[in-house]
Amino acid sequence: MSNFTKVIKKFPRTFWVAITMEVFERWAWYGVFMVLAIYLTGSRDTGALGFTQTQKGSIMGVVVAILYFMPLLTGAIADKFGYKKVLLLAFGILSSGYLLMGYMTTYSSMFLIFLFVAVGAALFKPVISATITKTTDDETSSIGFGLFYMMVNVGGFIGPLFASKLRAYDWSYVFIMASAIILVNFILVIFFYKEPKRTINNDSLIDSVTKVLKNIFVALSDYKLVIFLVIMVGFWTLLNQLYYAMPVFIDQWMDTKPLYNDIAAISEGLAKAIGSNGIILPEMITNLDAAFIVLFQILVSTFVMRFKPLNAMMGGIIIGGIGFSLSYATANPLYASLGIIIFAFGEMSSSPKFTEYVGKIAPPGKEALYMGTSFLPVAAGNYFAGLISGPVYQNMSDKVTLLQREVAARGLTVPEVSETFSQNDYMANVAAQLQMTNEQLTQYLWNTYHPNNLWYLIGGISLATVVLLYIYDKFILKSKK
Repeated sequence: MSNFTKVIKKFPRTFWVAITMEVFERWAWYGVFMVLAIYLTGSRDTGALGFTQTQKGSIMGVVVAILYFMPLLTGAIADKFGYKKVLLLAFGILSSGYLLMGYMTTYSSMFLIFLFVAVGAALFKPVISATITKTTDDETSSIGFGLFYMMVNVGGFIGPLFASKLRAYDWSYVFIMASAIILVNFILVIFFYKEPKRTINNDSLIDSVTKVLKNIFVALSDYKLVIFLVIMVGFWTLLNQLYYAMPVFIDQWMDTKPLYNDIAAISEGLAKAIGSNGIILPEMITNLDAAFIVLFQILVSTFVMRFKPLNAMMGGIIIGGIGFSLSYATANPLYASLGIIIFAFGEMSSSPKFTEYVGKIAPPGKEALYMGTSFLPVAAGNYFAGLISGPVYQNMSDKVTLLQREVAARGLTVPEVSETFSQNDYMANVAAQLQMTNEQLTQYLWNTYHPNNLWYLIGGISLATVVLLYIYDKFILKSKK
């Protein structure tokens, strides 16, 4: 019997229940999150909400940034009231929240309901991580957490596949799907989840949160750690463009019919499986990231073991930056697909090494304190990703904004985009006045305003992050020795 098989047999039932719940929770989250940017900003006549890019960036960036801070409180709640109760509360919030998202039509209501969903996710995160920790030991933890992170990506891959097919019928089905999938976790918790042994926390919530904050500030007294965390904000800002800006960029600027036809020429069945009505929707292209992570993460992790964590991160960020720059540089969905695949290998090289490195630079005995700060650049990265995909994208690359500039420059008379006059109506009106097809107008805007210049910013963030990490490694770390 192999060592792997022996380890697998040592996991208790609760471990398997926990990673199964993780699959369903990530299925629901990424099923919504991968298409959320398009839903928020798409034309109203398609069933989307027609928000501005700035509003989209605010909803996604601010709420997810808050989500990564909330486990400071929700972790203390779980320790005090018990894992099973908190899981039931989390799934109740998530299931109802996802369902309600499908009925929200205003910026403020969508912001609040998405924040409500974030509370549910924040309640779930620390409980499931603690369950994995408490159901593994020194012998099984490596494989245990490896299986856990693999399930994260499996759920993250499956969710967008279903969402893409469902939203082709009606956007509301995406949110119904997410709500229903979370209900499966209720069954798992009630009938199969056995709460692992834990130390009862008799401190008040305020005292518990205060202790966590004190530990964070103790760790942040090390300026070496602070500088590293600040630099890594660039990495997380880059990574999150996969969800915040890339789907919208593909939706607005890329004609995926030729790519669909190329795939159909090889296999009509495959084209129909990944396409919809003769095109390939943006989330099917961006979902290549999760697909390649599921397929190659173990191989990549094995390969980068030979490198120092910091070197692996720098290499991964360079590769990721090249991939994203390629995705934004042209209006060709084939290059976008190739760029996202390249980015996936960069992410596989750098993302797992981030947490490992935080633990390695900690003084002996302070590993847990330092690891407790790892959420900070993730939260900040989401916030800045919201800014780049919001006002920055709107100014540089948003098709509606660029078209409005052209209308103003030409002195055309076109009704404003409103609840009764959609973005598609606006586009069709301008195209008719200019005696162009929609495709010709899109190409004209591309050639005139160069929305692909966004790749300079994306590439610049990647390059700056790597340069700063190099300076950090060569000068700041050595100054501490």
